[in-house]
Amino acid sequence: MQTVHTREELAQLDAQDPLRRFKNRFALPESVIYLDGNSLGALPHGAAERAAQVVTAEWGQGLIRSWNEAGWFELPLVLGDKLGQLLGANPRETAITDTTSLNLFKALASALRTQKSDAPQRRVIITERDNFPTDIYIAEGLADLVNSLSQETGVPYEVKLIDDEASLRAALGDDTAVLALSHVNYRTGSMWDMNQITAAAHDAGALVIWDLAHAAGAVPVDLNGADADYAVGCTYKYLNGGPGSPAFIWVNARHHDRFWQPLSGWWSHNAPFEMAEHYTPANDVRRFMCGTQPVTSLAMIEVGLDIALEADMDAVRAASLELTDLFIELVETRCADHGLELVTPREHAQRGSHVSFRHEHGYEIMAALIARGVIGDYREPEVLRFGITPLYLSRTDIWDAVEILREILHTGDWQREEFTVRNAVT
Repeated sequence: MQTVHTREELAQLDAQDPLRRFKNRFALPESVIYLDGNSLGALPHGAAERAAQVVTAEWGQGLIRSWNEAGWFELPLVLGDKLGQLLGANPRETAITDTTSLNLFKALASALRTQKSDAPQRRVIITERDNFPTDIYIAEGLADLVNSLSQETGVPYEVKLIDDEASLRAALGDDTAVLALSHVNYRTGSMWDMNQITAAAHDAGALVIWDLAHAAGAVPVDLNGADADYAVGCTYKYLNGGPGSPAFIWVNARHHDRFWQPLSGWWSHNAPFEMAEHYTPANDVRRFMCGTQPVTSLAMIEVGLDIALEADMDAVRAASLELTDLFIELVETRCADHGLELVTPREHAQRGSHVSFRHEHGYEIMAALIARGVIGDYREPEVLRFGITPLYLSRTDIWDAVEILREILHTGDWQREEFTVRNAVT
């Protein structure tokens, strides 16, 4: 992009921005510049009203009839198909259900069981050392569970950690069962090439699981185009589904009939209300569900999904890249000589939609920013994270946020004692 000159020039560009109309679709405090949509998306107008409708009308008046009359029973798949339009999914391949961690467990278990049938020598789960910790923990926990329950002797299941593409390609081999990666790294914002990595894993005989928590709604995704096997992710970041809103799981249709998942709750049964004595799995992505669904939080997701579907994903991606370029340029020019180190890739093809800088006093600086109304977040070690969400952020928001950062660094305001106190959630 061109070198930035003035705030006024940015304001002129904002006035002509076709995405500008979406900012009024969100309820954001006027005194806040919100740069944490990569952690928790903003509240869409209509979400609170949708929740109230579920509580007062559908629950309050419809009572149990609403499972049928209000469509509660089909909601995970109806919303899953909506989300699937953003993921390159076919109908009945996506369900919104459970948590990302639980869905990852189910996908990993499915992949391992499929490989045990096809290629029992494959016992290695590969994931990234810098992956979101729960992804590593779930993989390690499943490997330990399978090993502890197995009556076999010989090579156990194990988790192998890689650091970059070179070490990944070197690790792929005849023993690889599953490759599980986050499409966009939670800490740095770096992004894998989904098509190339999936193809490399398949060439090695491995199945692939993509965690889309920091990708869905932020970058274009085409799971079927990449020939992926499984994907999981959350709905409360760029999809603005609400705090702790249910996650999603996508399963390529070719795997639907191959796996009897371990969390075989009644909602994954082919006919749950037959109350059959034995389990018969559903014949589509429903077999990857588990128990009764949280209807109120599910219903709120639809508001954010509808906004995401209304916006053009290519336009959102173009705006994201422009705004992240702008943020990087402004920080490096206006906040130079203050020890901030960019850890996010500069190359567009390798970058998601958040920007991260490392600073030895990153926590204190972020706390000072939040006190001034610029809300980002902090991740160990020493990383300040700034989520760039084009649907409700403008160029002038970016300018103003960096100006406040410059003031905090220049004055040393971040050194106040109150900013050293660690919150439980950073």
